[in-house]
Order: sequence, then structure tokens, then C-alpha cells
Amino acid sequence: MFRQASRLLARTTTPWRRSRAFSSDVPATPAQDSSFIESWSKVIPNLDPPKTPSSFMTPRPATPSAIPSKLTVNFVLPYASELSAKEVDMVIVPATTGQMGVLPGHVPTIAELKPGILSVHEGNDVTKYFLSSGFALIHANSVADIIAVEAVPVDRLDPALVQKGLADFTQKLGSATTDLEKAEAQIGVDVHSAMNSAITDA
Repeated sequence: MFRQASRLLARTTTPWRRSRAFSSDVPATPAQDSSFIESWSKVIPNLDPPKTPSSFMTPRPATPSAIPSKLTVNFVLPYASELSAKEVDMVIVPATTGQMGVLPGHVPTIAELKPGILSVHEGNDVTKYFLSSGFALIHANSVADIIAVEAVPVDRLDPALVQKGLADFTQKLGSATTDLEKAEAQIGVDVHSAMNSAITDA
């Protein structure tokens, strides 16, 4: 019975896998589901079909036929916009899988960010920010959206305060008795250790 079930499952899932489109193959303008609209009109002809979330979104920009010379970066925080449609040569983000360099034409990616340095490269100029956490969304049209919970230029970090914070959280981690206290202290140690490394490498 299990063998038959696995064969049926494989038979039903294989066509879906083959027909699945890449994000860059999806049309920029969302297409309406004509079969759904037709069925809706038969059942409830006096009401307009409901709109999906994509109906309220602006169309996705078309993927350029040639790789642009610049990467467009949007870098936002919950309370401010650090960079808006800024054209740069490259950014390096602190992904949880390691430092990730993003150039124009980068493959579409979503990366979770860990505490570390965001480097923005414009020619010979490099601007560095320290990020606490967040996400980077790299789009097929050479646009990078970077969303961080907290961020500050590296040159504004106070080494003395960072060292004090690291010592305090290390002490709290050693004296923590509950799982919550240990988790909070460990987060503090990780963030301050990353800030200390950012200051050292700057």
C-alpha cells in the first residue's frame, strides 16, 4: 500500500515540479485567473469577484535584457530610510550563511542578516554600517532591498561602550539561572562581539 501511495504521490507532484516557473519568468503584471472569475460569475453574478493581494500591488519591474552597470539599493530601518534608490557598484551584507557580496545581475535571493557590517561600495568609497539583524531581498532587476532592525555607521560606534557592554553581558551570561536570562545574555554577547569586530576591522 505504501509503495502505491508513493508512486501516486510522485506521479501527481512531478508535473507540478516541471511546470513551476522561476521568479524571473513570472510576468510583471499579475494575470487574472479566468476560470475562477467565470466560476464566480456563475455562482454570484451580482457581485464582483474578490481581489487578491497582488491586485493592490504595483507591477513588478520587468527584468532588464542586459545587466545594468549599477546596483540600486534601498536600505531602510523601522524609523528611517538610510538609502533610497541609491545606485552603487556593490554591497556586502552579513548573511547568516556568511558575508554575501551583491553585484548588478545577482540571482534573486532572500537572505537573513545577522549582527555584522553592511558595506556599500561606490567606486573607491566604502560606507560601512553595523546592523543588528534583518533581511536582504535581491531582485532580478538588480535592485536590493535591505531591511534592518537597527543600524548605525561604524564610525559612530564608541569602543569604550562596546567593551563595557560586552563585559556586562558576559557577566550576565555566567550568572544566568533561567533559559530566558541565558538567551538574553547570549544575544547581548553576540551583538557586542560583532560590534567589537566591526570596530577592529574598520
